[in-house]
Amino acid sequence: MIKISNIEKCYHTDELDIVALNKMSIEVDEGEFVAIMGPSGCGKSTLLNILGFLDDPDSGSYVFNGVEVTHFNERKRAALRKQNVGFLFQNFNLIDDLTVFENVELPMIYTGLSTSIRAKRTEEILDKMHIDQRRKTYPRQLSGGQQQRVALARAVVNSPKLILADEPTANLDHDNGKEVMDLLNELNKDGATIIMVTHSENDAKYSHRVIRLPDIPVSIKKQ
Repeated sequence: MIKISNIEKCYHTDELDIVALNKMSIEVDEGEFVAIMGPSGCGKSTLLNILGFLDDPDSGSYVFNGVEVTHFNERKRAALRKQNVGFLFQNFNLIDDLTVFENVELPMIYTGLSTSIRAKRTEEILDKMHIDQRRKTYPRQLSGGQQQRVALARAVVNSPKLILADEPTANLDHDNGKEVMDLLNELNKDGATIIMVTHSENDAKYSHRVIRLPDIPVSIKKQ
């Protein structure tokens, strides 16, 4: 499903060039659950952004479902995101002025689905995530665990082939974190490919394998 080869990514400031990814190569098969681990600042989130078509590498190759996508423009990357990727973030990223139902429904609005289909899918996924009883509630009225379940519902409502999770339990207590990981595990068993960035060895045990990024990005001082 995913094959990246010799990916490089460098961020430029006035004083420094920071090499976030240095000739990285990985492959992920369809249906895998992969954990990405490593110290803070080692390029985990940069890698996730590239995998999710939020950013493109400076060099190297990214093949997704047999198609070279490395130098797609933003319009093409956006189309790939909508059709294939669901994102789950540690800070939930819910919209405070929308209800639970409206937050989950939102990704489907951009795909042009009818109101009736959107409503049906939203109800189904809220039920699956055990949050249907809070459909009219606003995010600020929910616990952290409930907010993450809503965020997960939003991430999967379009049935994406790939779920990218960035520290999905970092802001949750043990019980709520376990519940979120159990839900991700269930989605993986249903066929979703999951790539998860985590610092938690316990969360990583849910994955099929762990990719460790031990290297801290190199900062090169400009002359």
